[in-house]
Amino acid sequence: MERGTLSGGAEKALDRFIDALTDVGRRDHAAIIALGGYLIVWTLYGVIAKSNQDLHPDMTELIAWSRDLALGYPKHPPFAADIVRGWFAIFPIRDWSFYLLAVLTSTTALWVAWRQFADYLDPTKCVVALALLTFIPFFNFHALKFNVNTVLMPLWALSTYWFFRSYKTCSPTYAALAGICGALCMLSKYWSIFLLAGLAIAALANYRRAIYFRTAAPWITVTTGLAVVSPHLGWLQKHHFSPMQYAMAVHGGHSFAEAVHADFHYLIDAAAYVIVPVLLVMLTLRTKLHSVRQMLWPTDRDLQLVAVAFWATLLLPTLPALFWGVEIHGIWSMSMWTLLPVLLLSPLPSNLPHSPVRLIVGTAIAFPLVMLALAPAVAITFHIIGIDPEQTHGQMLATEVEAAWRETTPKPLRYVGGDMADSVLTYATSRPEPLPDSSRYQDARIAELGVAMTCVAEDAVCTATSNEIAARNPASRIIETQLTRRYQGIAGPMQHYLIFIVPPK
Repeated sequence: MERGTLSGGAEKALDRFIDALTDVGRRDHAAIIALGGYLIVWTLYGVIAKSNQDLHPDMTELIAWSRDLALGYPKHPPFAADIVRGWFAIFPIRDWSFYLLAVLTSTTALWVAWRQFADYLDPTKCVVALALLTFIPFFNFHALKFNVNTVLMPLWALSTYWFFRSYKTCSPTYAALAGICGALCMLSKYWSIFLLAGLAIAALANYRRAIYFRTAAPWITVTTGLAVVSPHLGWLQKHHFSPMQYAMAVHGGHSFAEAVHADFHYLIDAAAYVIVPVLLVMLTLRTKLHSVRQMLWPTDRDLQLVAVAFWATLLLPTLPALFWGVEIHGIWSMSMWTLLPVLLLSPLPSNLPHSPVRLIVGTAIAFPLVMLALAPAVAITFHIIGIDPEQTHGQMLATEVEAAWRETTPKPLRYVGGDMADSVLTYATSRPEPLPDSSRYQDARIAELGVAMTCVAEDAVCTATSNEIAARNPASRIIETQLTRRYQGIAGPMQHYLIFIVPPK
């Protein structure tokens, strides 16, 4: 920050911190401490700011999938569910622990980016680059919603880091790591095909291509990647590529004009997400037109590898979206941005002025602390505005479901169904699983173990299906309940639910 805007002690402390991050012998240790603080502060923010609600449906869905691990799921590949299963094998299933996992994931991406910055930027620029990433909401606000997009953030960063290392050194080790991590990207979300295509285009376009493709490195990368992803490929074939069918059903079927409109919004939204770090560089570092041209397309041939990978990965999705009429969204770009600071800062002169460096780093430190102080107000504001019942009543509904189940049968609750199933099974202490999709297997499981189903009373489809299942067992019970969540003495919206208890026969 500008001299005079900080007290002398705070100013000296900030300078010592910057010095530690730029010192070759201390920089990684200082970065670990800084990112550890980042992890703690943003986790606390999530716990407090979201204390008026339950976990997001994307998060409870992953918990549901993790109860019965598979090589794939109807909507997405399996790796995110595998991570959730491993995490909750160590930590309790609590909101705070899931927010900890979410922020740890984005913080890991920051650490990988920090390591990669050192390959392209001088020490001072590395510090600024790390600070710039923390102003992108994907690394804090959006990261709190742990889903397949969040998982991609460190995986894309690692894949890029190891691939660039492999490309430059032709090291078999880096080549294998790039292949494994690229496969894990695909096992998290098929959107990662654009990362792999972008890296391939960058490799083919770069002046080192003849050297690289004459070595074993690219073939090691491809072979290890295929080996890791092959079990899932078999699952896809067996299940008739159901995740692709789901994606097309939800996002496809648009006209060319609609797809053009969606592509435009994708690019505008993606740019909006990163506007703050871009403006910080342009305004505080007084970037000249020549430097802007270098940011868009560097003359340095090593940096051109970075530029092609960055631009290809960002822009490639727009082409198949037009061809197949698929609507794409800017938020899907959240894993693409770790290379942005390299392009923004590499054209700038060495020895950046200390004053703007202090301003950017100091603001990056202050921002999460300010948000932590505002977290209680954020929670109250969103409670007053109103949050979807699926995110506010799950824990209460789980309590009522388990109480009704115990009153009906001494057998443990093994399965839950209905339109609140994922939220209920997340908070139910008996850790039930979601009701299987297969009707034949479903009937056998219900007869043997029973099921509890929940429906929003106004949901005619869920209610009709649950009534049909309950009618097969004379011992079934149907319970009506109305729930409202109170926060700081303020009542939220009320919702009417139906609970169907179908005990084992």
